[in-house]
Amino acid sequence: MTTKRTHTVTMWSLVALIVGSTVGSGIFSLPQNVASAAGPGATLIGWVVSGVGMLAIAFVFQTLAVRRPHLDSGVYSYVRAGLGDYIGFTSGWGYWLGSVIAQVGYATLFFNTLGHYVPGLGPEHPVPTMLAVSAMTWLVFAVLSRGVKQAAFMNAVTTVAKLLPIGAFIVLVAFLGFSWERFTLDFWSTGGSTASVFDQVQGIMLFTVWVFIGVEGASVYSKQARTRRDVGRATIIGFLTVLALLVSVSTLSYGVLTQEELAALPDNSMASVLEVVVGPWGAALISLGLCLSVLGAYVSWQMLCAEPIALMAFDGLLPRRLGAVNTAGAPWAAQLTSTVVIQLTVIVFFLNETAYVSMVQLATVLYLVPYIFSALYLVLLAARGRGIIHPHAGERFDDSGPDVPARDNRRHLFIGIVALVYAGWLFYAADLTYLLFGALAVLPGLIPYVLTRMQANERVFNRFEWVVVTVIVAAAVAAVWGLAQGALTL
Repeated sequence: MTTKRTHTVTMWSLVALIVGSTVGSGIFSLPQNVASAAGPGATLIGWVVSGVGMLAIAFVFQTLAVRRPHLDSGVYSYVRAGLGDYIGFTSGWGYWLGSVIAQVGYATLFFNTLGHYVPGLGPEHPVPTMLAVSAMTWLVFAVLSRGVKQAAFMNAVTTVAKLLPIGAFIVLVAFLGFSWERFTLDFWSTGGSTASVFDQVQGIMLFTVWVFIGVEGASVYSKQARTRRDVGRATIIGFLTVLALLVSVSTLSYGVLTQEELAALPDNSMASVLEVVVGPWGAALISLGLCLSVLGAYVSWQMLCAEPIALMAFDGLLPRRLGAVNTAGAPWAAQLTSTVVIQLTVIVFFLNETAYVSMVQLATVLYLVPYIFSALYLVLLAARGRGIIHPHAGERFDDSGPDVPARDNRRHLFIGIVALVYAGWLFYAADLTYLLFGALAVLPGLIPYVLTRMQANERVFNRFEWVVVTVIVAAAVAAVWGLAQGALTL
C-alpha cells in the first residue's frame, strides 16, 4: 500500500473522460426528448441559451484551475475554499452520490437495451437484470483497481467506439434524410403545441442539464493530470465536442420526422430516426452505439465515483483510511466503498421499481450543488479576492493564488455571474420532490463528517454551516414525512 498518486493522465485522456462521461444515454433519447417540449425554432434558441450557460460553467472550472492551482482536489475543493469545510464536504458528498445513482441508471438502461436482443434481460425480467447490473459493477471495480491510467485507456477506447455510430447518424441524416421543407414546416410549433416559445425554450433547457453532466470531469482528475494547463484545455475541447454532437443530433432529426412523430418515438429515438432514413440496419447500428455509449459512461462514472471520497479523505474531511491507494495508484478503499454503495442502491431501486428518468433527475439535483457553489466562488474571487471563508481564519487551506490583471479579473467576474445565474435557474427549476430526496441522500454524510472532525479536535460547524445543516435536516424530514404519507415516491 502507498499514498503516492502519480501525474499520468494526459490531456487527451482527460478529453476522452469528459466526452465519455458526458455523451452517455442522453444523446440517444434526445430527438424524442426535445420534440416533446419544443419545435425546431425554440430548440435552436434553447441550445444557444444552454450552450452559453454550460460554456460559462466549463469556463468556471477552467478559470479556477488556473487561478487556484494549489486546489487540486477536484470540483469540491473550490467549494470548500470559498465556503468552508462542511459546504465543500456536502458538495463532494452530493457529487459522489449523484455518480452512484447515475451508475445504476446507466447500467439499467444498458441491460434494458440489451434485453431486445438477449432473452431473459430487460424490464420484464427485473431479477436477472439486477444480477447482471451487479456483476458488471464488480467487474468494472476489478478493472479500476488496477489503476487510473489503465481505466482511462479503457474509457478512451470505448469513447472512440461509441462516437462512430453517432458520427454515422449525423452524416447519413444530413446527406440522405434531411429535408429543409420538413424542418421549416412548423418551425415555431404554432400548430403542434399550445406552449409559447418561451415555455418551449424552458422545456428544452431542462433536458440539457443531464446531457451536459460530466463537463467538469477533467477538474475531478486535476491532481493526476500531467499539467494544470491540460485541465483547462481538456475542459473546453471536451465541451465544444459534446455541444456539437448534441446540437447536430437534435436539430437534424426535425428534418426527418415532424415534431409530433419525434415526440411519439421510444427512448432510443436516434435509432428510430436513422431507421426511417436507411432502414433496419441503421436502427441496429445506433442500438450498438447506445450499448457502447452507456458502457463507456459507466466506466467513466465509476472512475469519478471514487475520486470525491478519496480526495476528501486526503484532505481530512473523512477517515483517512478511505484515501488508501494500492501499488497501482488506484484509490482502492474509496472504489470499494463506492462499489458497495452502488450495489446497495441497485437493490433498493430495483425493489422499488424506480424509473430511469427518476434516477436521472435525482442525480442531476445532486450534481448541481458543486456547479452553483463553484460559480459563486469565482464571483467572490473576482469581486473581493477571496471566498466567504478568510484564508487566515484558522483554515487548513489558503486562498492564495497568482496575481490576476484587472482586465482578466473583470472577464472572470462576468463568466462567474453568467454561470451562477444559469446554475441557479436550473436549481430553481428542479422538481421539489428531487430537491427533498437530494437532502435526504446528503443527510447521512453528517455522521462520518462529524466523527472525523471530533476525532481531530476541530470545530464541527461555524454559524453559516449551522444554517445549512438546519435547512438540510428540515428538507430531509419533509422527504421522510412525504414518503410515510405516500405523497412522495421515486
